[in-house]
Amino acid sequence: MYGGPTLGVRVARHTEVGRATAHTLAPKAELMELRHLRYFAAVAETCHFGQAAAQLHVAQPALSYAIRQLEAELDVPLFTRTTRRVTPTTAGEYLYTEVQRILGSVDDAVRGVRRIAAGRSGLVRLGLTGTAAFSHLPRIVRAVNRELPDVGVAISADMLTPAQCDALRSGAINLGLLRPPSVGEDIEVRTLDSEQLVLAVSADHRLAVEPVVSMTDLRNESFVMYGSRDSAVNEAVLRSCRAADFVPRRDHEAPGTAVLLALVAAGLGIAVVPASVRSLPIEGIVIRDLVDAGSVELALARRASEDNPVVDAVIGVIEAEFASVSGDLL
Repeated sequence: MYGGPTLGVRVARHTEVGRATAHTLAPKAELMELRHLRYFAAVAETCHFGQAAAQLHVAQPALSYAIRQLEAELDVPLFTRTTRRVTPTTAGEYLYTEVQRILGSVDDAVRGVRRIAAGRSGLVRLGLTGTAAFSHLPRIVRAVNRELPDVGVAISADMLTPAQCDALRSGAINLGLLRPPSVGEDIEVRTLDSEQLVLAVSADHRLAVEPVVSMTDLRNESFVMYGSRDSAVNEAVLRSCRAADFVPRRDHEAPGTAVLLALVAAGLGIAVVPASVRSLPIEGIVIRDLVDAGSVELALARRASEDNPVVDAVIGVIEAEFASVSGDLL
């Protein structure tokens, strides 16, 4: 019974001593500043207070005082002084090695922060619609790597427009390459390109041997379409069919382009898709031009409220890349 309270008192006293010690040392710790370390490094490198002061653009008395402060803080001499030069002590040599590492890390951190602030470093998460991933992704990644080598790009592919808009709102992606219109008013969209719709059929389909096909040739066909109600490609296909005076028979649905084309290759129906699908060679699929089909736009989307210089920089690179390709085609 008696031992417990005595132990408690001793612990309390020990704690108070620890607190007092920490309190006593705290003012000294506050004296060490980054500039003191830079001053020390300059003196250690030149072994001369006058040369170091000139290099640092400070008065020599101020530099000498700063080094004395640092020595007092560490409670150890850092230099052996003579009338002609100064030489680091053993403690000074050790500190110089550590200071080089510390200052290097600080300088790297400052450069990194400035590059991020300038949009030159960081990570951008990019979502892509299925066909855009096949046709445009290699060019986009090459352009970003060339112009912004310190920016990483994380890819989420085969995302339909509604899924990309949801991911933009949640922050799962920073940019989306999608088919307008976007879902919701809080998404900012910039049109990059427009693609003609083409026909995808299985290799043994009757239209596979035709070099050019008309929308009216599809009147009695079974269609494979995207499962999303808000699919921009589906809407463009429906408009093209209505212009040809028929409503497509929608027998099968797919969650994305890869599955859609697989169903076509299996002979379950035909599909009308953007021309960029040609970039995805799938065994058993034949692509044919549609002379009277419509087109779909490809756009870059971001959350309207996002303020991210790295995202801004990547948008600039992508827009410039698409503009250069369009110029080459003129």
